[in-house]
Amino acid sequence: SAAPGLPLGIRMKSLDPLSDPALGQWVLGLFLTIRPKEGWQVYSSAQDADGRCICTVVAPEQNLCSRDAKGRQLRQLLEKVQNMSQSIEVLNLRTQRDFQYIMRMESQIKGLRSKFRQIEADRKTLVNKNFQELKGKMESLQPLIPVLEQYKTDAKLISQFKEEIRNLSGVLMGIQEEMGAYDYEELQQRVLNLENRLRNCMSKLTCGKLMKITGPLTVKTSGTRFGAWMTDPQASPKNNRVWYMDSYTNNKIVKEYKSIADFVSGVESRTYNLPFKWAGTNHVVYNGSLYYNKMQSNIIVRYSFETGRVVTQRALESAGFHNVYPYTWGGFSDIDLMADELGLWAVYATNQNAGNIVISQLNPDTLQIINTWNTEYSKRNAGESFMICGTLYITNSHLTGAKVYYAYSTKTSTYEYTDIPFHNQYFHMSMLDYNARDRALYGWNNGHQVLFNVTLFHIIKTEDDS
Repeated sequence: SAAPGLPLGIRMKSLDPLSDPALGQWVLGLFLTIRPKEGWQVYSSAQDADGRCICTVVAPEQNLCSRDAKGRQLRQLLEKVQNMSQSIEVLNLRTQRDFQYIMRMESQIKGLRSKFRQIEADRKTLVNKNFQELKGKMESLQPLIPVLEQYKTDAKLISQFKEEIRNLSGVLMGIQEEMGAYDYEELQQRVLNLENRLRNCMSKLTCGKLMKITGPLTVKTSGTRFGAWMTDPQASPKNNRVWYMDSYTNNKIVKEYKSIADFVSGVESRTYNLPFKWAGTNHVVYNGSLYYNKMQSNIIVRYSFETGRVVTQRALESAGFHNVYPYTWGGFSDIDLMADELGLWAVYATNQNAGNIVISQLNPDTLQIINTWNTEYSKRNAGESFMICGTLYITNSHLTGAKVYYAYSTKTSTYEYTDIPFHNQYFHMSMLDYNARDRALYGWNNGHQVLFNVTLFHIIKTEDDS
């Protein structure tokens, strides 16, 4: 889970799980039982001035309860019982059929006994005729032997099935008792209700200061060493489309996936062929449009996914391009486009600022510069950077041992040196971008698509705030 904010007096009433024992116990239970591979959603948490966690947001995917161990065991047992019941029904029908056949054979056998008595009474005149008739009857009774054997086998098998069903019924009863009064529909509804309460908690969290980065969670391993993947921070909660752009140059194919699950399984929903190739890996999707740096230029392109056309393109004045002022790893990463809670940004370097990083806030529609800040941090010495709440955070390396080393606030036009480590698990970071909706960092880590969780220091608004 994540956490944001700058404490100006934090008050947490009904939203505080610590003041609600039932909610706190439920959150703790979820936290202890859910593993990232089973179901993981990026939310947030908040700390007070003393560093105590007062709002931890942890919730499973909506279909998680249907996949837990007890549910799986219960469904397997029920399915087995159903299969066995069907088998018993088939066997019962077959044995009933065989029993009727046996009854007919019994009648024929009784008739044969009468024939034998008649033969004994008059051997001379009737022996030949009755012998032929008797022979035919005996031949017709020959199939009775395997039928009787099959009947015995079926009866034994039915007995075994009945015994196994009795055993399974006992197991099912045990599970039902262990689960107590809650069925899965009720448990799932409780999870959904909790999720809504936690989302309400999230809505109270405002912008904050980066305190910690945890992870990463490896979502997928695909593509080349360099690339970008992202979701739209402006999209509705039900819209979880993923966009995937492999390589840092000489490519213009964007792949779209309807969800993270489809992305992991490789189920593409659409492919876009951009009119211009891109440079670098520092693209961003914002409010339904893709913003990227046109190859071998300082031109920013806004491409609409809805219309499949370029809406706007504009040169970023004085910005270096084509490996003049890239990040440490190169890859034509001169211009870094990003978005946060405050809007759309471009991070680059100019000759006028001696190759140091320049931050510009952009109008998302026209791409015109709204405001610009000059920092004193060399663009070539930066490993990667990202914006959170109007503050630019810069990593000191793209390799192992990386940490957030420098932060520049556009609100105060001041900077500070920081020491926030993060785990560069696959040793080469070529993309690191913050998503304000998920409150997470999306990374491309040496051919691995990863997610980092962030902890922010929050201001929390309550109803009695003025």
